[in-house]
Amino acid sequence: MNNIVNGIDVTNLENFAREVAADDTKAEVRFNVHTKWMGQTKSVTNVTQCRLAGRQIARDFQIVSDEPVELLGENTAPGPMELLLAALNACMSVGYATGAAARGIKIKSLEIETDTNLDLRGFLGLDESLNPGINEINYKVKICADAPQHQIEELHAHVIKTSPNFHNMAREIKVSPKLEII
Repeated sequence: MNNIVNGIDVTNLENFAREVAADDTKAEVRFNVHTKWMGQTKSVTNVTQCRLAGRQIARDFQIVSDEPVELLGENTAPGPMELLLAALNACMSVGYATGAAARGIKIKSLEIETDTNLDLRGFLGLDESLNPGINEINYKVKICADAPQHQIEELHAHVIKTSPNFHNMAREIKVSPKLEII
């Protein structure tokens, strides 16, 4: 008998967690994307596969990015910063859905609104003292669930503690660039 909460098969979630806990080789997930510039400020990223526990999983997705006309684009798709914030929100949404399901909490509605800003003088190289990226991200979670406030607060703390993209954004990550001139 399957125990489905928030669309998550809790039995499968529990079995998967036990498998990962019992075998370190099942813990690694490797992601890879390939992005091609399409002119002006537009790019297309292809997601063709990921690896879970050494096993390749076929994927077939395209992510288009562009900037608004005011930022020299054609306004045909979300910009890179919007995609970054969307990735944060999507990751936390997974955390809320699975974390709530594991606790038997049914989510009625969940919304995450994220906001940030950056100073274009840093990006444009006009002021080297300025960060070309963002300095702070603000987000608000609106959740309605069939649980008392303290359980929802515990769920929220759990998501903050375990969300991969929350931690990717909240701490420094080593980035190893390599240039290949063809």
